[in-house]
Amino acid sequence: MQLSEIYNQVGPWLDPKGPRSEVVITSRIRLARNIVGFTFLSQASAAQQNELLQFVHEKIMETELRDGIWFVNMEDISPLERQMLTERHLISKQLAEEEGPRGVMLMQDESLAMMVNEEDHLRIQAMSSGLQLQRLYERISRVDDLLESRMEFAFSPQYGYLTACPTNVGTGIRVSVMLHLPALKMTGQMEKVFRAARDLHVAVRGFYGEGSEPIGDLFQISNQTTLGKTEEGIIEELIRQAIEPVIEYELRARKKILEERLPALDDKIYRALGVLDNARLISSEETMYLLSYLRLGVHMERIKTISLETINRLFFFTQPGHLQHLNRKKLDTQQRDQARADFIRRELHASRN
Repeated sequence: MQLSEIYNQVGPWLDPKGPRSEVVITSRIRLARNIVGFTFLSQASAAQQNELLQFVHEKIMETELRDGIWFVNMEDISPLERQMLTERHLISKQLAEEEGPRGVMLMQDESLAMMVNEEDHLRIQAMSSGLQLQRLYERISRVDDLLESRMEFAFSPQYGYLTACPTNVGTGIRVSVMLHLPALKMTGQMEKVFRAARDLHVAVRGFYGEGSEPIGDLFQISNQTTLGKTEEGIIEELIRQAIEPVIEYELRARKKILEERLPALDDKIYRALGVLDNARLISSEETMYLLSYLRLGVHMERIKTISLETINRLFFFTQPGHLQHLNRKKLDTQQRDQARADFIRRELHASRN
C-alpha cells in the first residue's frame, strides 16, 4: 500500500452528507496515552524514542487492526509528504516538523490515525464527516481497549491517564468539531461565540487546530479540560453546551441574511464564484475564503450548478502540499498561485459539464 493511494483521494471524512453537515464539516476525537516502562518524551533519548516506536508498531500489529492499517516512518518520507499528511489532518505540525524517531499508523480511509512520539508516546485519533461524536467515541474506545490489552498505559487511580501536558491529564481525551460559520462572520456575531466559549472553558481554534488562525470561516471547537470528568460526560457537555447552540446561531444567522440581506449575500457568493472562475493567480488563503462563500451558496441553494463534492475537492487539492503533488514538482509561491488558479478553473468548468 502506498501513501499516494491516500494523496489522490478526497478524505472520506469530508463526505458532504454527514449529520448536520450544513454547518459541521468533521468530528474528531483524540486520546493521549503514555506507556509504562518508557521515559516521557521530553526526557527520552533518541535511542529510547526508537525503542518505543518499534514497540508500539509491533504491539499494534498484534491486534486485529493489522489487516487494515499500515505504518509510516516520518524519517522515511519527504517533507512534502509530511506536509500533505498535515494538510489532511492525519498528523500534527509537531510530528511533521520535529526530528528523531517518530511515525504514524494509518487506516486507508483516514478514519483512524495513531501518532507515535509526538507530544505523548501515543496519540490515537478517529475522524468522521458531520456531527458523529458518539459513534466516534464507541470506535476509538474499542481501539483504546485493544491497545491496552497489549501494552500498559500510564494511569493514576487519583488523576487518571498521565500525559505530557497537564491539561490532558485525566481522560486524555480531546473532542473537537470543525464548523463552517460564514453567516455568523458576516453578521458580526463571532465575538458572541468566543465569549460563550470562554465562559464554558471551550477552545475555539482555526483550521489546523492549536496555534492556527481561522481560514475560510472554518473554526474548531474542542474541550479544554479532561480531569475529573468521564469521556461520555465531556462529549455530551460539549455537544449540548457548545456545538448545538453554535449550529443554531449559524442557521438563524443564515435565515436572517436570506430574509433581510439577500442582495448582499448573493453579491458575496457570486463575486467569489467570479474570482474563482477567472483568476490567474490566487493564494491559498484567498481560495479558502472564497470557497467558504461558495459552500454557503450551495447550502443555501443560491448556486445549483456546483456540487459540494467539487468544493471539498478544491479545499483539499489547492493546499500547498497537495498542489505540488498534483504538479509533480516543487513550486515557489507565485508558481503555486498560478497552478492553484489553473486547477480551480479546470475543476469548476468540469463540474458544470
